[in-house]
Amino acid sequence: MEEKKLDVNSIIGFVLIFGILLFMLWQSKPSEEEIAAEEKAKQEQLDARNAKETTKKEATKVVTTEDFSNVTVSDSLQQIAFQNKLGAFAYSATLPSATNKETTIDNGVLKLKFSNKGGHLSEVKLDQFVDFDSLPIYLVKNKNASFNINFGTTDSRILNTEDLYFQPSVSKSGENTIVSMKLKVSETQFLEYLYVIKPNDYMIDFSIKSQGLSGIINSSQDINLDWTQKTMRHDQSVSYENRYTRLTYQHDDGNIDKLAQGGEDEEVEKDVEWLSFRQHFFSSILVADNRPFKSVVLGSKDLVEDEKVDTLFTKQFSAKTALVLSGNEINENLKLYYGPTDSKILKKYDKNLEESIPLGWGLFGWINEYLFIPLFGFLSSFLPFGIAIIVMTVLIKLAMSFVQYKQYLSQMKMKVLKPN
Repeated sequence: MEEKKLDVNSIIGFVLIFGILLFMLWQSKPSEEEIAAEEKAKQEQLDARNAKETTKKEATKVVTTEDFSNVTVSDSLQQIAFQNKLGAFAYSATLPSATNKETTIDNGVLKLKFSNKGGHLSEVKLDQFVDFDSLPIYLVKNKNASFNINFGTTDSRILNTEDLYFQPSVSKSGENTIVSMKLKVSETQFLEYLYVIKPNDYMIDFSIKSQGLSGIINSSQDINLDWTQKTMRHDQSVSYENRYTRLTYQHDDGNIDKLAQGGEDEEVEKDVEWLSFRQHFFSSILVADNRPFKSVVLGSKDLVEDEKVDTLFTKQFSAKTALVLSGNEINENLKLYYGPTDSKILKKYDKNLEESIPLGWGLFGWINEYLFIPLFGFLSSFLPFGIAIIVMTVLIKLAMSFVQYKQYLSQMKMKVLKPN
C-alpha cells in the first residue's frame, strides 16, 4: 500500500486563499469617519426614543402629594396643580412642613414618632419591654398601622388625611408635652390632631378638632375615621400568642364583646365606648372620651396560615366610624392607649379597660382576678417578669401540694383495698 506524502502545492494553495480572504476583509473595513457617522445615527435614534417616552409619561402623570414636597410657593404652575388636586387644602402642600419628616417624643415609657404626612403616629416603641428574642417592643412600625379621616369637600373632592401634610408644633404644659399637628387651609383655618403626652404614662389624650372648615368640609357626606393595625408578633410561640389576640370592645353601657378568634369576622356595633386591638401581652386601645361612637364597623382577620411557620404578624384589626359634627365643625375628644395588657395598669384609667383581658370562665375568672394576678403584680414589682413567673409557679405548686398529697394517699389506700 502506497504511503501518503505531504502535498506542498495544496498547502501553498490554502495559504494563498487565506491571504486573499484577509485582504478582502481589510478592504471592506469601514473607515473612522464611517464608524463615527454610524455611532452618531444610533445616538440620535436613542435620544429621539427617550424624548418620546418622556413626553408620553409627562402627559399621563397624575399629580399626588408626593410631588409637592420639593416645590416652592413661588412656582405658579405648581400652585395651579395644588389647587386642582387639593382645592382649599392646597395651602398645606406649599408649607415647608410638606415633607415626610417625623417628630419624636419620649415620655419615659413610650417613644413616639409623629409623621408630617398623615399627622398621626408612625412609630410606637415601649421603652421598658423586650420580646422573646430580647428585641425592642414596637406596636407601630413600618406602616403596620394607619389612622385616616376620609371626607368630602364642598367643591366635590374626596380627601384622605393620610395622604396630606400636617404642620407640627411641640409645646409644654407643666410636665405634659403637647404635640399639635395641623392640616392647614390657611393660618386660621385647619384640621388639628392634638396629643397631650404625660410623663411615664401609657395613655395619651387625643383630640380631633377643626377650625373655620364649616364651609369647606361637606357636612352632607359621612366623615369616616378609619383605624387599622396589623399586630406584631412578640411571643416565641405564635399559636399561643395568636390564641389571646382578639379585638375586644365595650358597647351599650358596659357590655363587653369580642370578634371571632380565627379566620375573618366583621360586626357592626352601636354606642361603642372603647375598642381594643388586644394582643396577649400588649394592647392598642382607642377610647371615646366625651361620647360613644354611634356606630362602628369592626373587622378582624387571622394572618397566621400555618402556626409552624415563622411569622411577623398575627392578626389584622380594623375599625371604621363616622364622626359627628358639632356646629358644622369636628370636635372629638379621644384617648389612645399603647402599653401592656396589664389589669393593674388598665384599672387606674377608670374606663373598665381591664375587662378586655380574658380571665377565664366562672370560678376560674375569680381565682385569676383575685389571686393569680395580684400575686404576679406583687412579685413583678421587685423581680424581673421571668423570675416572677418561676417564683409564682413554685408557690402555687407548694400551695397545691397539700391537696395533691391527700389525693395521692387516697389513691394508694384504694389500691390496697382493691381485691386482686
